[in-house]
Amino acid sequence: MTTYRAIFANREFRNLWISSALGNASSTMTSLTLAILVDAATGSALLAATIMFGPSLAQVLGVSTLMSAADTARPRQVLTLLSVLSTVAVGIQAAFGLSAGLRLVLSLAVAYGLSIGAGVRWGLLGEVVHTDQFVLGRSAMNLSVGAMQIAGFGVAGVLLQMVSPSTVLWIATACAALAVPVIRFGLHDRAPRRVARTGLAETWRGNRSLLSLPRIRPLLLALALPNGLIVGCEALFVPYAGSRAGWLLAAGAAGMMTGDLVVGRFLTPGGRRIAGQVLRFVLAVPFLGFLFDLPIAILCVLVALGSSGYSASLAQQEVLVELTPGELRGQVLGLESALRMTTFGVVAILAGALADLTAPAPAIATFAAASLLVSIVLTRPLHRVMRPAPWIGSPHGSGPVAEGVQAVRTPGDPG
Repeated sequence: MTTYRAIFANREFRNLWISSALGNASSTMTSLTLAILVDAATGSALLAATIMFGPSLAQVLGVSTLMSAADTARPRQVLTLLSVLSTVAVGIQAAFGLSAGLRLVLSLAVAYGLSIGAGVRWGLLGEVVHTDQFVLGRSAMNLSVGAMQIAGFGVAGVLLQMVSPSTVLWIATACAALAVPVIRFGLHDRAPRRVARTGLAETWRGNRSLLSLPRIRPLLLALALPNGLIVGCEALFVPYAGSRAGWLLAAGAAGMMTGDLVVGRFLTPGGRRIAGQVLRFVLAVPFLGFLFDLPIAILCVLVALGSSGYSASLAQQEVLVELTPGELRGQVLGLESALRMTTFGVVAILAGALADLTAPAPAIATFAAASLLVSIVLTRPLHRVMRPAPWIGSPHGSGPVAEGVQAVRTPGDPG
């Protein structure tokens, strides 16, 4: 059985993991700091949720215009440029006392540029590790997200009570800057997976091919909607708990990390698919506890338990990769990530608007109930989709997506 020790023995994977961890530490510290700044300045749950999760909306523009770069551009070059862009953007937030509106506009602009990063990174992961190591590699990457969210939210929450927000933003800038040399000197300069012009036409051609497969559509819905509705709950932690929101966010990250560790490391592919059917419901039910006036410690336990349900996505992403030819795996993973992040942004804004009309606690419970309902509705379509496809095992896939796609090199060839 493949182990974490085996994949971390791969120097290139280590550098990909470290750069991702540094980027996530920077983004979590930045998002919490900006949310608290905006909440303090405006008192609006809608604006606080928007500044924290609204930039995810830029993902829909990226998936519509730039996502072909996930397979048609040189991965190291793209990731290096995106890391530099992130460093500059957080530095500007730290250096200038911007208004809430300008902070949001800057965050949206940067998020648009960063929208292709997930597709590039996940596509590259499939080349850095062996095929049978992909799920464990993805699990390890998800663990870095969870660990850095715990560290980022926890550290930022503590520091914001001791130092100025600009100081916290400068620390976030330093984390983003450290990722640049790790990417530039720690990754091989691979050629694109296919030869095509990066742009709108190629992006839409790939998206149409992917969405033409009926078994992919339910997976994309399952990966976006139940998770996105729970992110709407998380978007209200700052209006609900104020400076204590960092504890709730850190608890969520801890639960997510634990779920990914157990599901990714200890379950077989069949076990992941079975567990995923249960974990989709575990994701939503504990958040209904916000209906009651519970101590923050108990709410942290409930949030951690619920967030472990995010690990249902591992099995769904595994099947998504199996159903997609190698030449479009970067784009399909980027498409999935962008749709998921766009859902996060839309739902966070809706949650903020509802909380302004009512209160954060009932709004959180409402979105948890909506997530539970969506998971129930998707049960039958997912049961059909999660059955093995007839072309699983082929490195390039087959069927409508594979037709007309030119393979220019085999995965793993550094170019």
